[in-house]
Amino acid sequence: MTASNASASTGMGVSRSPSDVWTGAGRRVFMQDVGTRDGLQAETVFVPTADKIALVDALSEAGLAKIEVTAFVSPKAIPVLADASEVMRGITRRPGVVYTVLVPNVRGAERAIEARADELNLVMSASESHNLANLRMTRAQSFAGLAEVAAMAHRAGTAVNVSLSCAFGCPMEGDVPVQTVLGWCGHFIEQLGARGVTLCDTTGMAYPTQVVALVRAFRERWPATELTLHFHNTRGMGLANVIAAMDAGADRFDASLGGLGGCPYAPGATGNVCTEEIVHALQCMGCDTGVDLPRLIAAARRLPALIGHAVPSQIVSAGRRLDLHPRPRDFEAIRERALARDA
Repeated sequence: MTASNASASTGMGVSRSPSDVWTGAGRRVFMQDVGTRDGLQAETVFVPTADKIALVDALSEAGLAKIEVTAFVSPKAIPVLADASEVMRGITRRPGVVYTVLVPNVRGAERAIEARADELNLVMSASESHNLANLRMTRAQSFAGLAEVAAMAHRAGTAVNVSLSCAFGCPMEGDVPVQTVLGWCGHFIEQLGARGVTLCDTTGMAYPTQVVALVRAFRERWPATELTLHFHNTRGMGLANVIAAMDAGADRFDASLGGLGGCPYAPGATGNVCTEEIVHALQCMGCDTGVDLPRLIAAARRLPALIGHAVPSQIVSAGRRLDLHPRPRDFEAIRERALARDA
């Protein structure tokens, strides 16, 4: 376990009062950016390889704990990420940052390991319907295939994280029972030796009280496993869900630079929670995110020119809360007129 992972595990499962969450009190929260994978994957424009590398390097310099750099998938399936190997070879690796990649199968794992990924992120759904629609396999078939990938990763000494889609609800089935979600988590943790699990709100169905219940249930069963929460802001509850998860003991969150992302099963939806928005909110509350916010915002402001449209980020649009604006040019005249009324 790395120093950052060890510190992330400290206090896991410890009950905190709401005041601890709201004041922050120097609480360490680990921010993980998925923009160059989950965000760019939702775009139709191919961002040049050099620009992808520059974005990853900017995120590293900004102090993100983990960066999901890319996905080792079929170039035919996702052509905008066809340069995965070139991107991984080109990035500058900063000590303490985990560079993870999504892999769907053994072939992707082979390429990712060859590219020296620090971690392989494996994905399947907690929902049978979503797994079939999204991956064209039953959950049992997905698990069998991912077991091969996990075995390969362990032989290579590469860490494994599992992202469980639709952990907070399926757009075709509705609520997914907590015991179903925990059951699949158990398979990956106890049978495949996954270092971490990411509970994903794939289509933005999560709400705060549900988040608290699931995070607490996970923490009670696996207090030492690295737990990440992956929220979308589809229905405007992204930040509320982050705070709820923190209240339940979570300290790791995926987010996407600029708020990029989306899901084909949530038409018209906004993307993932926005990295700079979450960092801004948590820092205002006194939390220690380890992130240089001005550098992060500067990276997000590169995106519109690269993808050809504005990004959802309110921080890119409005700035930080104490980014002050100049007074009106006739401010002194306004003051004098106001004071004259009291004369």
